[in-house]
Amino acid sequence: MAVLATGDLELPDHIMTPWLGKVQAGSTLAVLSPSEPQKFGTGKAMVFDSGEAELVSEGGQKSSNAVTKTVQTVEPHKFQKTVRMNEEVIWADEDHQLQAVEEILAQIQPALSRALDFGGIHGVNPKTGAVAASITQKLASATNQVERVNTDKPYANLDAADALVLADGYAPGDIALDPAFAAKFSALRGTTSEQKLYPNFRLSVEASELENHRSSVSRTVGGAGVLAVPSGILGIVGDFGAFRWGVQRAIGLELIKYGDPDGQGDLKRNNQVAFRAEVVYGWGIADIDAFALIVDKVAG
Repeated sequence: MAVLATGDLELPDHIMTPWLGKVQAGSTLAVLSPSEPQKFGTGKAMVFDSGEAELVSEGGQKSSNAVTKTVQTVEPHKFQKTVRMNEEVIWADEDHQLQAVEEILAQIQPALSRALDFGGIHGVNPKTGAVAASITQKLASATNQVERVNTDKPYANLDAADALVLADGYAPGDIALDPAFAAKFSALRGTTSEQKLYPNFRLSVEASELENHRSSVSRTVGGAGVLAVPSGILGIVGDFGAFRWGVQRAIGLELIKYGDPDGQGDLKRNNQVAFRAEVVYGWGIADIDAFALIVDKVAG
C-alpha cells in the first residue's frame, strides 16, 4: 500500500481537493433507526407479549393470558480506519497551511458511519467488500423481496414491498434507497404540469418524505463500488424500529508514532506517523419479516 508523501501535495497551494476521493457521509440505518445505549459484548433483549384484553360480561368468569417471549440477540462488530503518512507531510502541512491533514482525517468518521450500513445491510467488511462470517444478522437476508424491471413505475415497486411487510403484521413506515432507484422518484412529474410528484423528497442521507415513508438515500444501500459481489438491492422498505443498534465503544482519533500498527513497517524507521479511529457497533434484528427488499431483477 502506498504511503502518502510530500510529493503527493501540490505545494504551495492553500486549498486542495482531498486525494482520498469524494465521499458521501452518513448511514441510512442511523437515520431511520434510533440508536440505543449498549454495553460492550454480545447481549440479549427479551420482548414479551401477553395478547389482548378480554371482554368479561357481568358475573362472567375471567381467564388468564399466556405470556410469550421473543429473544433478540445483539452482536458486537468492530470497525477501524487507519491512515499512515510521512512525518514530512505534517511538516509541509503546518508550514504551508495546506489543511491537507485536516481534510484527510475528516474522512475517517464518515467511513466509520458508512460501516454500520455495510455491516447491518450487507454483512460485509467494507474495506474488502467480502462477506464477513462473523456477521449473522443483516437486512440482505430478508426473504420478502420485490423484483424490479426498468419499465416498472417506482411507486408500484414500493406499493408491492409495503404489501409484503403489512402481510407480516408490520407497518412499513420507512424506506432506504440506492441513489439510482431514488432518482426514479425524483424525476417524476405531474401529467398536466411540471410539478414534482414528490416535492418533499430529497436525494440525501438526511431524512425526508417519500410516499408517506421516512426516507434516506445512500450508495450504501446498494453497495456499488464496495461489495465484491453486487447485491442488486435498490431499496429496503419496512419498520426500521425492528433494527436495533448502538455504539458500544467509540475510540477517538489516535495519533500513533511508534510500532507497526497496520503491518506496513515500523513507523519510526520509516519516518512516518499513523492516525486511527475505531468504533464498536452492536446491532440486532428483532424480526427480518419487518423488512422487504426491492431488488434489480437483472442484477439478481
